[in-house]
Amino acid sequence: MSDAVELRTDRPHPARIYNYLLGGEDNFAADRAAAEAGLAVNPGAKVTARSNREFLRRVVTFLTGVGIDQFLDVGSGIPAADSTHLVAPDASVVYVDYDPLVVSLGADEPGRVHYAQADLREPNRVLARAGELLDLTRPVGLLLVAVTHHLQDAEDPHARVRRLVEALPAGSYLALSQLTSDFLPDEWRAIERDSGRRGVVLRARPGPEIARFFEGLDLVEPGLTPVHRWRPDDRDRQSDQPDEVVSILGAVARTP
Repeated sequence: MSDAVELRTDRPHPARIYNYLLGGEDNFAADRAAAEAGLAVNPGAKVTARSNREFLRRVVTFLTGVGIDQFLDVGSGIPAADSTHLVAPDASVVYVDYDPLVVSLGADEPGRVHYAQADLREPNRVLARAGELLDLTRPVGLLLVAVTHHLQDAEDPHARVRRLVEALPAGSYLALSQLTSDFLPDEWRAIERDSGRRGVVLRARPGPEIARFFEGLDLVEPGLTPVHRWRPDDRDRQSDQPDEVVSILGAVARTP
């Protein structure tokens, strides 16, 4: 795949929809329309996005605390507050996203931060881009935060994730969050249908399917849980939200 991917402003893109839900301004009319359509069905979508962002911050803080000093952030989205390199200022970070806008807005810091264009559907390409900065012979924090639900079942997201995990050395960590249909299945089916009509893949999954991403890995306590319940701290603003409003599960696991 060429690096020169067309920037389509007339079609919504997950990174820009997420940016809108977080209160950002790096989005277009098509993204805002898709986000508002989702909010009409599930008014908690902004809570979902913001709970997920707080999860990312806590995960990166935890991983730096156990000695991880390099991160591969796949499906990173548009740079925002509490981006990985800001939470871990002494770490090396490669951000990977398919949207060329993400890469254009990101500011590389030579030797420490690199924005690369690649797609989770092409894990070998993702690994190649990661290797431009990271030392893949040392433990890596692999971040797949709110990205797997943008792959259809037929695209075998579990195999794509497994390929990335298996390429990392022992002592690496996988942090993953994914929309779940466990709490509001009818609402999420309606959002999936509307997203599909707009050209956006969105696939909320039941908990057991999400748990499969961590097979063979050593889960960190508290395991797979709604993201606002994964090691909450005093900086969180969403920790008192009901599980059904958050509707996204997450976990962190270590490679043996």
